[in-house]
Amino acid sequence: MTKKHQKITILDFGSQYTQLIARRVRELGVFSEIVPYDANPAKFADDSLIGIILSGGPASVLDNDSPRISDKILELGVPILGICYGMQLLALMFDGKLIRTETREYGRATIDIKIKSPLFEDIEDRSVVWMSHGDHVEKPPKGFKISASTESLRVAAFQDLKRKVFGLQFHPEVVHTEHGSQVLRNFLYNVCSAKGDWTMASFIKMQVAAIRERVGLEEGVILGLSGGVDSAVTAALLDRAVGDRLYPVFVNNGLLRKGEAEQVRVDFERQFGRELIYIDATMKFLHALTGAEDPEQKRKIIGMTFIDVFTSAVSHIKGVKYLAQGTLYPDVIESVSTKGPSATIKSHHNVGGLPDQLGFELIEPLRELFKDEVRRLGAELGLPHEMLWRHPFPGPGLAVRIIGSVTTERLAILRQADVIFIEELKSSGQYDNVWQAFAVLLPVQSVGVMGDERTYENVLALRAVTSRDGMTADWARLPESLLARCSTRIINEVKGVNRVCYDISSKPPATIEWE
Repeated sequence: MTKKHQKITILDFGSQYTQLIARRVRELGVFSEIVPYDANPAKFADDSLIGIILSGGPASVLDNDSPRISDKILELGVPILGICYGMQLLALMFDGKLIRTETREYGRATIDIKIKSPLFEDIEDRSVVWMSHGDHVEKPPKGFKISASTESLRVAAFQDLKRKVFGLQFHPEVVHTEHGSQVLRNFLYNVCSAKGDWTMASFIKMQVAAIRERVGLEEGVILGLSGGVDSAVTAALLDRAVGDRLYPVFVNNGLLRKGEAEQVRVDFERQFGRELIYIDATMKFLHALTGAEDPEQKRKIIGMTFIDVFTSAVSHIKGVKYLAQGTLYPDVIESVSTKGPSATIKSHHNVGGLPDQLGFELIEPLRELFKDEVRRLGAELGLPHEMLWRHPFPGPGLAVRIIGSVTTERLAILRQADVIFIEELKSSGQYDNVWQAFAVLLPVQSVGVMGDERTYENVLALRAVTSRDGMTADWARLPESLLARCSTRIINEVKGVNRVCYDISSKPPATIEWE
């Protein structure tokens, strides 16, 4: 059996910062996983578990229907750290006293460390932290001692060293907390006795062993290659594990960026020393999309057409039992709700029923990783910078960047505008500074003047965002001179566009893609 990494399990109560906790723990060299607050301990409590973190959350602990954890979690015998709501819940479960407040404390505060604590080792006695709470602990439970206070909050942190249970009213995971990373490091290494065994080198070793353990010597693995970072890293990992028994299939759906199909083929063959299984299904996809305008309808049509094309392409390959996908951890998290069913923002191209329909067993070697970890993994596997730092590209391609119907003519307009935007980003040195950048063709026409003639042509939007993993994003503050060059070039060089806009929406409330 493949040896597991030590892990910290984070019970999620719906905090906007839960993923940030997981990322911070991993950055400190310890594997972390997020599970719903009401998860059965039997599903995550094993020999690899060294500690539990209870996240914050929007609810009030004092409400009758507020989220609770099983008493069995307190009986597991591993250290527990409660953050914000998590601290209040621990206080309630151990019979402490809580106060309901009418207003929230939100923002910076200064804590004073009151007693010696393994959580506050190597931290100044006074430091800035980030608060975001309504209710608070008025009196800690029996056996707990107050370890930190603020000017307005007597119990900003508490601890029971005997039971190894700790609570923080502030958020150590956010950058606004001055020594937050050190607080988490102290919990991991001083309290949980972490070994720091979560590295990309150890991940490769573990995953290669797991894949070889699962895939027989006479069996093959099919990979639907897209040319994006996730599928490229998946290919590199599988290439190391099974070699020539990996069958990479690249379907050109006719919805790719300018020159992308050719570039993907060249990059793959240069990197792996063998050819892709390449299928140009452009006309089939465009025909299927005729008349479709609704975003979800377009996604479903593309998904069903892909299954049809992919099935036909791999039907002749013998001895193949497995299908590999580049599913990432955020994909998995988004498919699990902390309280009730999650709202569907858009159908996802990775987490779905594809394997059942194709009759393969699924291999998802990246499903435990965040995007930045995937890039670090790719670098460890020897993939070039330009392959690892390509901007994310949606599975349905340009179909979801053309608002409304998808036609050959509209694709040509969007491709030409998009390549100008990317060229200007690269030449200005801004490409690596943004998470994702692209053009969107709108179903809107506007009046313009070119020369002495009145025009009535398409409006195009440019979108560029900064992010770490795509879960949240902010619009990129690109230089005005760069945006001006992009607008001038697009209007002058792309026939059919006479107006360019720049999208200044963040996620949330907007999504990164327009559809």
